[in-house]
Amino acid sequence: MQKIKKILVALDGSAQSFKSLQEAIYLARQCNATITGLCVLPLYTISLGRFTTTLRNHSIKEAKKFMAKAKNLSAQNGIVFNERLVVSDHTSKISEYASDNKFDLIVMGSRGMNPVKELFLGSVANYTVHKSKIPILVVK
Repeated sequence: MQKIKKILVALDGSAQSFKSLQEAIYLARQCNATITGLCVLPLYTISLGRFTTTLRNHSIKEAKKFMAKAKNLSAQNGIVFNERLVVSDHTSKISEYASDNKFDLIVMGSRGMNPVKELFLGSVANYTVHKSKIPILVVK
């Protein structure tokens, strides 16, 4: 069995993603692993001029806030936390990032912040579960 040393946690600021972080912290403590929080920010493909820039800046600002909270929570539990913000329009970004950076485990919530997608398992979680070659822990 492979040792878990690097855990990737998908974070979007939702309560569900922080519940996932709690599980990842528990696992990281048991395995002496590090955590990387990954936030995939949407790529705004429709340009509305200044509004698009404002929206992007707001998204980055909010992501940095909840990433700081996640880093603090991890530090309080003695876990090294690295943050990564990436911009993408593909739901495959989580599994690609995990694979490219040789993570041992992906931890993510079953549903995120997108209310339309929450009608299903959570389309991002569903996609990641079916496409990733790396083990995934989906937290309900």
